[in-house]
Amino acid sequence: MATPGETGTRAALRWDAGAAGTEGGAAGTAARATGARSFQVRFHGRGGQGVVTAAELLSVAVFLEGRHAQAFPSFGSERAGAPVAAFCRMSDSAIRTREPVVDPDAVVVQDATLLGQVDLLSGLRPGGFLLVNTALGLERLGLGDVAAALPRDHVATVAATDVARRLVGRPVPNAALLGGLAALTRVVTLDALSAAIAQRFSGPTGAGNVAAATEVFADVLRAREELRVAPPA
Repeated sequence: MATPGETGTRAALRWDAGAAGTEGGAAGTAARATGARSFQVRFHGRGGQGVVTAAELLSVAVFLEGRHAQAFPSFGSERAGAPVAAFCRMSDSAIRTREPVVDPDAVVVQDATLLGQVDLLSGLRPGGFLLVNTALGLERLGLGDVAAALPRDHVATVAATDVARRLVGRPVPNAALLGGLAALTRVVTLDALSAAIAQRFSGPTGAGNVAAATEVFADVLRAREELRVAPPA
């Protein structure tokens, strides 16, 4: 049986597809700036929040689009509430490295209470993407300077836990955040994410997670478009 990212027909990377404003264009700008032919995501959260599952779902979604991907967790405690990191790489060619992602193109923070406890943004590439699960603004979280250093449409906050609680019935924000990541970076389609979620979860849980991803995708996409047309502050 083929594993995600190891075999299968390869398609051109979406972030190499065109200029900003087209499908994957913003991420393409970041990839071209670094000379990279791959895109790396690092997830941070706590045990029990589905951090590892988020990386795995993203890798499956990329694989379903015909590209190469890998996902794996960091080593450390797996007890509930302990800090956890997981990684996902995607590429249009075979991925040889198995090292942890130290220079991510995107960072997803599933639990904002880790800020100040863990160096969540270490190595984030210039022009990278930041997605934080919070109902607070970035200034309140002490991330105002970080956000100001990134393109303004590369940063988003979403109350993903609230969305998951409402639509899934559990405060597990991973699928909702994946929807936000897809809208923010355009490195994977919502259709592929939805298919990956449906493969992993059945029944109402699967439907709820797909709904959560879809809602946050729409919210982040709308916010990005509003930033693009708004004059700089």
